[in-house]
Amino acid sequence: MKKFMDNEFLLTTETAQHLYHDYAEKEPIIDYHCHLNPREIYEDVKYNNITQVWLGGDHYKWRQMRSNGVEEKYITGNASDREKFQKWAETLEKAIGNPLYHWSHMELKKYFGYEGYLCGDTAEDVWNLCNEKLQNGLTARKMIEMSDVEIICTTDDPVDSLEWHRKLSEEGFSAKVLPTWRPDKAMNIEKNDFALYLKKLEETSGIKIQSFESLIQALKKRMDFFDSAGCCISDHGLEYVMYEPATRWQIDCIFEKIMRGESLTGCEIRQYKTAFLIEMGKAYAEKNWVMQLHYGVQRDLNHKIFQKLGPDAGIDAINNYAPAIEMGKYLNLLAEQDALPKTILYSLNPNDNAVIGTVIGCFQDATAIGKIQQGSAWWFNDNKAGMIQQMVSLANQGLLGNFIGMLTDSRSFLSYTRHEYFRRIMCDLIGGWVENGEYPQDEKMLEMIVAGIAYKNAKCYFGF
Repeated sequence: MKKFMDNEFLLTTETAQHLYHDYAEKEPIIDYHCHLNPREIYEDVKYNNITQVWLGGDHYKWRQMRSNGVEEKYITGNASDREKFQKWAETLEKAIGNPLYHWSHMELKKYFGYEGYLCGDTAEDVWNLCNEKLQNGLTARKMIEMSDVEIICTTDDPVDSLEWHRKLSEEGFSAKVLPTWRPDKAMNIEKNDFALYLKKLEETSGIKIQSFESLIQALKKRMDFFDSAGCCISDHGLEYVMYEPATRWQIDCIFEKIMRGESLTGCEIRQYKTAFLIEMGKAYAEKNWVMQLHYGVQRDLNHKIFQKLGPDAGIDAINNYAPAIEMGKYLNLLAEQDALPKTILYSLNPNDNAVIGTVIGCFQDATAIGKIQQGSAWWFNDNKAGMIQQMVSLANQGLLGNFIGMLTDSRSFLSYTRHEYFRRIMCDLIGGWVENGEYPQDEKMLEMIVAGIAYKNAKCYFGF
């Protein structure tokens, strides 16, 4: 029997161990999509205890604690940090097969030097060990440096000042921290705060927004500002990639209607969002930015918890409605106009893996290696089974060797062990193919593939 999470964790063959230790493990990290707060990086935030690091905003853990019948006061309520940590430790005992079990212990080992396992009985010892490390120099920047992170791309609204990115750049922090353009609030015309958001965009851009055209002008001006700060990636959070074409006159009428405070039909909302995504896609192509499209989510299903805690509270789920025909038509329209940017497609529904794999194969061209990418297994899928399923599907439908690999998609400075988790799983998958005689044991080719997926493909793809 293997030792619990030893040095060969998840590496079941000699080839897998060789690929990981000799090629993947040594590569630095490019975290091209995350939700870290750049201000916290600049200020080198310090934590008083492990609960603040682990449970302060981690809806992954909140979900599991609720599943274990833990009262909300021990999750997001007014219980003490020590009590919350105890409840999490007791919950973790039952998380066999869950990625949180592996992630938690990888974090404890890498950042705190803890070699045992966390449960209700060991919680006091782990609490004391972690808190001692946190109070003696284990800060946000230290965690980033310990993880050998080269580039961090945060998630930022068009009205953001990017003040903290600029300060980090001027200071010369070891990791380059770059903004990512996330214009969801300008796209979500059906939201109650849409008109209020446009006022903020007016103030920030200096452009009076009175029409759809002036909205796009204001956004493009802000894109220029983001570009000057090193931004080269955009991101959209979508219900699905829709395609409901309309004339410019129709879009102008829809825009005027919402500005008068009138309600829109479902068709009008889809028409506006389609027009918005088309204009953004063209703008990204002009700037050679990468477009990320995240879709397939049902948001905030539990209204009782949402009313109390707001979004990102652990009450989202997979959506099984994502018409591939509309996504294909959207990509095709941009391709026909020579305005299709490098694009990464992520679906939260793992049943979409093969669909994405076949769609991206229709739009590849010589302007970039792997121009259209299937994104890494995302959110509910960034577990062992989900990662394997995504990579096997991508290998079956396209070129796994061009895959740009893992990201954290996290708000936690400890989440960089997810890159190690992914790299181990990736090396075990490829190592298994080699040992099974499905791919030659050619060191040059294997190093190219493994180091590429771990690091080099992303560096080339984003132009870092």
